[in-house]
Amino acid sequence: MRKIDYSTIDQYIRTFSDDVQARLEKLRRTIKRAAPDAEEAISYQMPTFKLKGNLVHFAAFKNHIGFFPGVSGVQVFKKGSSAFETSKGTVRFPLDKPLPLALVAKVVRHRVKENLDWAEKKKKPPISARTFS
Repeated sequence: MRKIDYSTIDQYIRTFSDDVQARLEKLRRTIKRAAPDAEEAISYQMPTFKLKGNLVHFAAFKNHIGFFPGVSGVQVFKKGSSAFETSKGTVRFPLDKPLPLALVAKVVRHRVKENLDWAEKKKKPPISARTFS
């Protein structure tokens, strides 16, 4: 089977069955509402939202949808639900269970805050505001 190089999230989603497409679109809309300033992209051949760096990724697999909010996002997710399998930076949503969209939104908002805080700390003041010894 030839590997597809996706260029858009729409292109990625269209490669799945109708029921999986519907679930992926729900997840996508939930992420967009929780992070309206984030940009859609494809990274690691997965749908990705970026805001001052990678925010979250998601992908469909044979029996689940993987949600990749990073380590801190998984920790927030675990506090809200232990009903889903997790690993270091991944949460797995079985295809036979409803997506926990409210919890996904909470995790995405956490990641937005985290990325914006990180970007602010990384920012240097303009030269005119710096002090020199």
